[in-house]
Amino acid sequence: MLKINTYTASGIKSYTNLPKVFQEKVNENLLAQAIRIYQDRSHPGLSKVKTRSEISLTTAKVWRQKGTGRARHGARSAPIFVGGGVAHGPKGVKRNLKLSKKITKKSLIMALSFKAREGKIVIVCNFTKIIKTKEAQKFIDTLVAKENLKKGVKISLILSEENKETGKAFENIKYITILAPRSLNAMNVFLGGLLVFDKKAFESLIKFEDSSGRKGVSGGIKKNEKVSNRKKRNAGNAIVSKSVEKGKK
Repeated sequence: MLKINTYTASGIKSYTNLPKVFQEKVNENLLAQAIRIYQDRSHPGLSKVKTRSEISLTTAKVWRQKGTGRARHGARSAPIFVGGGVAHGPKGVKRNLKLSKKITKKSLIMALSFKAREGKIVIVCNFTKIIKTKEAQKFIDTLVAKENLKKGVKISLILSEENKETGKAFENIKYITILAPRSLNAMNVFLGGLLVFDKKAFESLIKFEDSSGRKGVSGGIKKNEKVSNRKKRNAGNAIVSKSVEKGKK
């Protein structure tokens, strides 16, 4: 079973067993597809250039067709002239790429599984003890040294609601991104460098993944409930048919 390095706020190291939820076999094609879609969504797609028909210039012919010794041209709005329109620039059309809920969840689990195998997930206890930026920088330096990482490595802090105030101590430190457990996706996990989880944030993430993948539930109604509802409908239909027969008599 894989183990995750666990630290206290003072830098004391221990180990935690990785739950089975995050030991998924990685499908590289599916993970790449998910990351590509998230990256595409991060761009607003608003860049647009003007074509030769949209710029404010005269449409008159530059010079006559023959007799000048120069190449034949039309208006100065042609892309070949300075100040003319752009031939094959961006149109300002935003593609709307989508991921299904199943692939969204699966790609996140795969990204976390990949990071766990690479040894780039760390859990930290007692984060509330870190209040000042000086303490936060000292903790980061200790963590980087113990994990044998280079200085300036990218680090993503995943903090629970209780440690929001602690996150303020890390805001002014370079190369650190602060995230909430519910805002995680395949892209910010895979490209997030070293993932440093607050213990409660990691536990809440495990509970969320386990509860969303529970069995025996279909559309929020259990099988037993479906059977009882069917019996009620059949009983109601029988009562209606009896009353109709009595009316006929």
